[in-house]
Amino acid sequence: MRFLIIFIFLITNVVAEELSGIKNIVIHKIPKTYDNVIFLDKKDQKININEYKGKLLLLNFWATWCEPCKQEMPSLDKLQTNPELDKIKIFAINIGKENLDKVNKFLNDLNIKNFESYFDPPKTLAKVFSLRGIPTSILINKEGKEFARVIGSINFEDKNFINWIKKYN
Repeated sequence: MRFLIIFIFLITNVVAEELSGIKNIVIHKIPKTYDNVIFLDKKDQKININEYKGKLLLLNFWATWCEPCKQEMPSLDKLQTNPELDKIKIFAINIGKENLDKVNKFLNDLNIKNFESYFDPPKTLAKVFSLRGIPTSILINKEGKEFARVIGSINFEDKNFINWIKKYN
């Protein structure tokens, strides 16, 4: 009987729901906590998400060789300047171990102007977040906890997504 109760508890807390109209977004019933989520900026300075508590964060993991990443970048760029989401901070984190020149060329070719690129540190965040592939976007609430993730690419200008994410802004 104890096993059954534990099993039921685990299932009800691990199962996630999907956002209507967007099949690859997973919303956690219980937000996930991570310690020391640190990545690097262009100058190899450490960025810790704990310094951004009180803001809605979107950590987008990508690489220059990833075609779906390339397709979603323009809508991600526009999301950063959406007037309805004035408290969102986007961190586009390159996990391809690519050099700064290649990353800058990629972003310039796509006319990305509203956010900067960041880099995965030697202790990869791909492992920390158990990423299955890229692009993957991790959504962090104002308390610093992951409340949802997008597995694969989406159009970040989608009205269903915008209306939903506004609740967390």
